[in-house]
Amino acid sequence: MKAVVDTNVLLVANGQHPDISEECVQSCIDRLQALQASGVVVIDDAYHILGEYQHKTSLSPPKGVGDVFLKWLLRNAGNPRHVEQVGITEIAADRYAEFPDDALQDRFDAPDRKFPAVANAHPEKPPIWQAADCKWLDWWPTLALHGIRVEFLCPEDACRFYRNKFPSQPAPVPPLSVSVLDHD
Repeated sequence: MKAVVDTNVLLVANGQHPDISEECVQSCIDRLQALQASGVVVIDDAYHILGEYQHKTSLSPPKGVGDVFLKWLLRNAGNPRHVEQVGITEIAADRYAEFPDDALQDRFDAPDRKFPAVANAHPEKPPIWQAADCKWLDWWPTLALHGIRVEFLCPEDACRFYRNKFPSQPAPVPPLSVSVLDHD
């Protein structure tokens, strides 16, 4: 199993996301622990992703599973059995040459652009794990056209947040969920 992990997965696993279901919290916890046990995390070699993780979590002392995951990731950042690093080229603030679609990059939340850029820069194009950020429901189809898969760990929560945030729009359909075991 190999994945690019959006920051909100760590935050949900920490219990830092309001109005999230217990099932979503458990799904994020299970995925992070499975990744630590037998997976590979893909990050950028300039540590944009690690920097965001550190900014939004607590390392001393770690308070949740997301914090523990970050601490493990920092200890293993140089260990290719657990972490693979790819180069991404920041061409302007939060804009990356490796982002797979220029038009989508313009519509994408600036802080989230690094995740598709990292997935696209990796030769295997690992999936991006997304917890409940509902805007990704609009973005995943275009990313999929470029070979970038988004795995919603909490599709019901993401759809619920989307309906609340955009009540006049029909809720997009998340991609089919894939089990952790399908990625071994």
